[in-house]
Amino acid sequence: MIRKILDQFSRFFIGGLFIFSGLIKLNDPVGTEIKMHEYFEVFTNDFGSFFKIFIPYALEIGFIMVVLEIVLGVAVLINYRMKITTWVLFLLLLFFTFLTFYSAYFNKVTDCGCFGDAIKLTPWQSFTKDVILMVFVLHLLWHHKRYEPVLRTREGHAVVLATTGLCIFLGVYAVRHLPFIDFRAYKIRNNIPEQMKPQEQPIIEYVFEKDGKEVASQTFLTEGYTYKSSRVLNADKAVAKITDFSVTSAEGEDVTQQTFTGAKLLIIMYDVKKASTENITDIVNLTKSLEGKVDMMILTSSPADVIDAFRHQHQLAVPYFFTDATVLKTIVRSNPGLTLWVDGTVKGMWHHNDTPDAADVLTLITQ
Repeated sequence: MIRKILDQFSRFFIGGLFIFSGLIKLNDPVGTEIKMHEYFEVFTNDFGSFFKIFIPYALEIGFIMVVLEIVLGVAVLINYRMKITTWVLFLLLLFFTFLTFYSAYFNKVTDCGCFGDAIKLTPWQSFTKDVILMVFVLHLLWHHKRYEPVLRTREGHAVVLATTGLCIFLGVYAVRHLPFIDFRAYKIRNNIPEQMKPQEQPIIEYVFEKDGKEVASQTFLTEGYTYKSSRVLNADKAVAKITDFSVTSAEGEDVTQQTFTGAKLLIIMYDVKKASTENITDIVNLTKSLEGKVDMMILTSSPADVIDAFRHQHQLAVPYFFTDATVLKTIVRSNPGLTLWVDGTVKGMWHHNDTPDAADVLTLITQ
């Protein structure tokens, strides 16, 4: 009885968690690309320049891993070819465990991206999660012969192929447009200045020692007590969700507050050299239609001469300002992308493939 329960729990726990984790990342493949890019840069610096060749393919590599994660989860749930399925699961999780351990021990990547922007885990939490998963994956691997296929061979093939095809379609759509569900602090309806403030003041718990016993208190005790350690009880709410947003003019002036005043259409290009020009004409036409009606700003991390050349080449008569590249990638998963802020509240966000009409922008401003 216990063996049967453990067999089924392992199957549903691993299958369900892999599908859940994969779907969150499939919702935002560009976010996974950013995380893979970060890992490859770390490996390039720590292990050698060999890993540099993977950086340009971070999107494709991350995409394949996400699709594989979901397909493996489905395969486990239907007991599809359990020998090969569990071996691939084991090897994939072994790779993830190495990544999370390396990140935690050497403090290289502070967020593994295991659950995208939906659930943030510390490096050690991520590693612990992978170790727990490994226990159940090893159970599946060791006892794979006990798992009889839920479906006949042809039906199993069809489910796995259909899952793969659907994942590829959804992932490509998310890349060419925007995430279906936005978990970021810059999502529509969020007020950015509010996101830059902590929700609560930090509540600190101090740990002291007295007469050989530990005593916890939210006030600092002195007489007769020896201080041992402290921690923030509400750490998740005591730190602002946005801590690194700032905008600087070409002259070096901090103009961050200007982006929170009135209606601002922000054209986001974290790297002008990598910016797609596929729909740049639509963006230029939009700016011409909105001239004199809405303040517009280009936010970029590219050098002034590069952005000047780009503006001249495409006749994009919009002033530019500088912002950190990582922040710009977080604001909108498109290069170029557009976002409309009204008094600091995000009213709209568009991939360059979905550049809006001027009427749509003006309507959003009045809503």
